[in-house]
Amino acid sequence: MRIGELARRTGTTTRALRFYEAQGLLEAPRSANGYREYDESHLRMVNEILTLQGFGLSLDDTRPFVACLRSGHESGDSCADSLEVYERRLAEVDACLDRLGAIRAGLLAKLEQAIARQPHPCKVSPREEL
Repeated sequence: MRIGELARRTGTTTRALRFYEAQGLLEAPRSANGYREYDESHLRMVNEILTLQGFGLSLDDTRPFVACLRSGHESGDSCADSLEVYERRLAEVDACLDRLGAIRAGLLAKLEQAIARQPHPCKVSPREEL
């Protein structure tokens, strides 16, 4: 299939596919007339990249998954390097959730302190026109 059909079937753009190729994530053989020729394996790779990006992984993070598919595995997360990416990203997400939890706890404490100081919070009226 040509690049336009691959873009249509994966729901992305030809520009994105060319970018993936420039980044070394997608390799497409060229026909005699210079057109890129893609097959079902390329479709799987692009879908893998898009799915992983949907979960917040960077293009660089997708490299082990693409390499795993290229090596003949049925799934991009069948290889140890891919599992390491999952583990690293989960640790990053957990750390972010911890930070957000601390921020939430701090805001909740500030709100409770403010309410305790003043049982009937004042209302700021809009500025009167002169």
